[in-house]
Amino acid sequence: MFRVPPSRSPWAVRRLATAAAVLIAVPVAVLAASMLPSQAASTPTAGGVYTLVPGASGKCLEVPGGSTASGTLLTQAACSAGAARQQWRVTASAGKFNLVNVGSGMCVDVPGGATSSGLQLQQWGCGSGQSNQLWSFTASSAASGKYLVNTSSGGLCVSDEDGSTAGNNPIVQETCSDIARMQWSFNLVGAAPSPTGRTWSTTADGFAAGTTGGAGGTTVTVTNQADLVRYAASSSAYVIRVAGTITVTPYGTEISVASNKTIIGVGTSGRIKNGGFFLGVGTRNVIIRNLTIGDTLMADDDPDDKVYDYDGIQMDTADHVWIDHNTITRTNDGIIDSRKDTTNLTVSWNNLGVTNKAFGIGWTTNVTSRMTIHHNYIHDTNQRNPSTDNVAYAHLYNNYLRNITSYGNLSRGATKMVLENSYFENVANPYYPESTAQLVQRGSILVNCSGKALTSGSAFNPSSFYSYTLDAASSVPSLVTTYAGPQSTIGA
Repeated sequence: MFRVPPSRSPWAVRRLATAAAVLIAVPVAVLAASMLPSQAASTPTAGGVYTLVPGASGKCLEVPGGSTASGTLLTQAACSAGAARQQWRVTASAGKFNLVNVGSGMCVDVPGGATSSGLQLQQWGCGSGQSNQLWSFTASSAASGKYLVNTSSGGLCVSDEDGSTAGNNPIVQETCSDIARMQWSFNLVGAAPSPTGRTWSTTADGFAAGTTGGAGGTTVTVTNQADLVRYAASSSAYVIRVAGTITVTPYGTEISVASNKTIIGVGTSGRIKNGGFFLGVGTRNVIIRNLTIGDTLMADDDPDDKVYDYDGIQMDTADHVWIDHNTITRTNDGIIDSRKDTTNLTVSWNNLGVTNKAFGIGWTTNVTSRMTIHHNYIHDTNQRNPSTDNVAYAHLYNNYLRNITSYGNLSRGATKMVLENSYFENVANPYYPESTAQLVQRGSILVNCSGKALTSGSAFNPSSFYSYTLDAASSVPSLVTTYAGPQSTIGA
């Protein structure tokens, strides 16, 4: 029997076992098949959605039964047009690619990053540039239009075990050889919405509008912790480009960031591993963008996260902050903590997940903060998604919440929250206000959700503060899973 590798947090495998109710009867959007496996294969490209078919069997790689559980072992089965369990989105990550199942939202994963040939692959919640979920595609020299799919963790290749044509045959990793069972066709069944007409602006939107970060200051490129710490804490303005992985020591350290800073990843390479960032009292005008941050889980503090305060980004009384296009996952405490009257904050296009506490807001009795939270992928978490306490104006729109076990968007204290065109899937208590708070909801979609979906009061009108454009709620899962997190065109 397969065992979860000991390096995995026990909390991380917990999932909502059964959806008790569907609050709005909206079917899950499934990509219609536009190409059968027998047709010409495509070149795998970031943003595309494919069926993956090994040459030996002609069957499709799938998640058995469409399971949403971490650790589900991957097999092959007869291809079924439109079956989300057999559709895989190619997403760019750390200079390579993730293979994300459309049905479960999870990544093809080498258990424990093991390098043994013959090991069956699984699905797992997508992490932050982890080598056991990163893949490269090498064109076959023996079979035109087909590709070897190489692991980054061990340099092995994805294979239909023994080249079997049987259904439910295991999909394994093996020592690479350009033979039929390792030659994969990527058959295009759909593509993520094109970014044509959607550009990644260098200026903040929402309540953080006017945030310029280190613009006008010196631009530097850092590859080590010492330089990052020095420039981030400087009293001068800096644009700090992070090239490659910086592994933070001591483990869990939050690097202090002073005012007038932009910290931006170079393409998809910038990573802060085993640490995070801290913006203290009086810090203002900061941009944190296009980075992969986190990996600070502590097994002895699971699931409560009360011993080690290792946040991805913590802000205490900061002002004008833009957090954009980051992947922040597997943190021991909060992914993002916006505390003590931090205001004029925009959190946009981030991939936030695989932890207990996602995004906490509050720790104050004042009601002065203003914030915009849009186009974020919040997934495989428990609480604070976000929990929003005593925020004068909280505008949440076009966010995708998936596989959340405690609650989703919570309006607390004297918060006035407006929630628009978001998508909730497998979420317990998708949104609700406490008795003293307000929450207005417009246009969101709920699928396989249970518990509270409540509104109260009139809140406020976001368009009286700034202009914005809503995407259709039905397009949010595809948009956000494709374009949240670091992008190769940002910071290059």
